[in-house]
Amino acid sequence: MPTRRTALVALAALAPHASLAQDTTRPIRLVVPYPPGGATDAMGRFTARGLERHLPANLVVDNRAGAAGSIGSEHVRQATPDGQVLLFNASIFILARMVLRAAPYDPVRDFQPVARVGEAPLLVLAHPSVPGNTLEEVAAAARRNPGAFNFALSSQGSAGHLASLEFNRLARANITTVAYRGAGPAIADLLGGSVQLMVDAGLGQMDQVRAGRLKALAVTSEARLPGAPLVPTAAESGMPELSIRSWYGVWAPRGLPPNVLRRLATALETVVADADFRASAASIGALPLFEGPEAFARFIEGDVARARILLEGSGFQPE
Repeated sequence: MPTRRTALVALAALAPHASLAQDTTRPIRLVVPYPPGGATDAMGRFTARGLERHLPANLVVDNRAGAAGSIGSEHVRQATPDGQVLLFNASIFILARMVLRAAPYDPVRDFQPVARVGEAPLLVLAHPSVPGNTLEEVAAAARRNPGAFNFALSSQGSAGHLASLEFNRLARANITTVAYRGAGPAIADLLGGSVQLMVDAGLGQMDQVRAGRLKALAVTSEARLPGAPLVPTAAESGMPELSIRSWYGVWAPRGLPPNVLRRLATALETVVADADFRASAASIGALPLFEGPEAFARFIEGDVARARILLEGSGFQPE
């Protein structure tokens, strides 16, 4: 017959495991703060599908769009930190305080990084009327006549925005940036020729390139991508330091218990190693990778510092 003390010790040993598991009677909601159909939504759905195979719970992707992603993100910030509500977002998320004058949260202080799960090299696109077929040639043309060029931005603070500023810095040019509310309108104006350049995440515009309606000057990865084998790397195109990429990660509300955090991170590491996830990511031009909570937090710190230098150096003012 176990003593009362023995029973208490046994309960104490089981307690972490009880709190470790999310409530399997409720689905885990992975909030994507954008409408369905974009690259971030696609990567969120690939991640949810993988997690569902490795956690004892159903996964639901919850698209809560609006206010440049802040509505869905704020919903997660206010959620109970028990692992039942998670945020899936792209690199633009961590710059909310830099690009939104009235951001309702601090993305670094108010959220717990769980894991970084992938990155998307950027495609540098040009209207066919732009002289030159390499970054080096376009940079030279921009220095000669900077007023003839504009960079379209899918949104302020996006990886494409930062890459456009970095292009200007490396090219010693002063090409004007024009912000749009989404990639769709920006691409439409690029196709129409009212803007001449754009840096876009992933390979979504390769059909336009193959049809001759756009030119692909470079991809910002170290090697050419299987989905675009004829597009040179930035180094091959004359600008080796243009290495900015979009990336994707999972966050939880701040205050998540350490054992739940470890369990989620371990599950995500398994997801990223899964062949199905890797093939799905590759289909949209993303590269799977894994960084756990500590490494992800360090990465965020460095990425924020780099973005601050680029934005402040350009004189950018938040909306």
